[in-house]
Amino acid sequence: MTTWFTADDCRLEDFRALVEQRTDAADHPHAADVVQNVPIYRDVRHTPEFQAEVARALLDGPGVVVFEAAFDAAVVDRATGVFAGLIAEEKAAGVGGGGDHFAKPGANDRVWGALDKFAVRDPEAFAAYYANDVLALISNAWLGTGYQVTSQINVVNPGGQAQVAHRDYHLGFMSQEQAARYPAHVHRLSPALTLQGAVAHVDMPVETGPTLYLPYSQRYPAGYLAFHRPEFTAYFAENHVQLPLRKGDAVFFNPALFHGAGTNRSAGVRRMANLLQVSSAFGRAMETVDRTAMCLALYPVLMSFEGSVDNVVAAAAEGYAFPTNLDRDQPIGGLAPQTQAELMRQALAEKWAEADFAAAIRAHRERRLPSDITARLA
Repeated sequence: MTTWFTADDCRLEDFRALVEQRTDAADHPHAADVVQNVPIYRDVRHTPEFQAEVARALLDGPGVVVFEAAFDAAVVDRATGVFAGLIAEEKAAGVGGGGDHFAKPGANDRVWGALDKFAVRDPEAFAAYYANDVLALISNAWLGTGYQVTSQINVVNPGGQAQVAHRDYHLGFMSQEQAARYPAHVHRLSPALTLQGAVAHVDMPVETGPTLYLPYSQRYPAGYLAFHRPEFTAYFAENHVQLPLRKGDAVFFNPALFHGAGTNRSAGVRRMANLLQVSSAFGRAMETVDRTAMCLALYPVLMSFEGSVDNVVAAAAEGYAFPTNLDRDQPIGGLAPQTQAELMRQALAEKWAEADFAAAIRAHRERRLPSDITARLA
């Protein structure tokens, strides 16, 4: 068994052997239809058998499922009004627009951290929206209880270009070099920590560019390295599927599935989706730690330390970019913002003065804190 994936493990012929298969409707007996290899559900059943079926579809099946009319259209419309208001206000205030994950910065309209903004702005609309049974059912089926919901609003305007084909959070938000530093068993584990979803807030015919998917691609073990490679990108471009959605439809998929938003070729449809990222309850440490205080205390020691500075930084500083406040701490120049550990290593390598490092590390902490949305949006 491979312990560490390398670029040499990314072989297109192996990838094709996985993705060039057909979905057997018999494997999805509760689905109303199978379209372009994707099971389509119209009726939700709150039974262990139903949950097991959709979980198998995400794990070993095509990796993506669609629920038609998952959200009531009137509930969606009210939420759309809230999101449109937030977009307008944030544009007027100059918030956001500096970074994006897999698209040109500023090309789309985004609301980062939309979950708490929505709840504070219109708690009744929020309650009606997130009381949704489909979201709860599939989140429990994939992640179990105690899951954590986050939300980003993405509006792809007419002329907005397709995203680069990619995988998603966690390892999908890393460069090929970064992902290769994690052992192969972590590549297999990462998809089980997150569920990706999108709720259509407008009708999305194909010309508006609904998301492109490559069914079964989540099963490719080295996929977190492979999606960076041009031959895989070219294959995705030629072989993806694209399903139109109607307002209120919801699609959920394994984060390891190769996918990307499509080009909006419509004349006037602003394609709005609520992008849902649901995380496992287990994605947390046991204790809370004041890592900023640790960095401040250790910095003068490490400036002349003769042991392994890198090991000390790894033990003390926050080495992961998320969770963060993406309004203020945006992924500029990469897929993720700079981590606390990266900032500390940079300061030590460049021999910053203690006062300069202290100011920078405190500013870094401030950027990652939640906004005071209660005062700003109430």
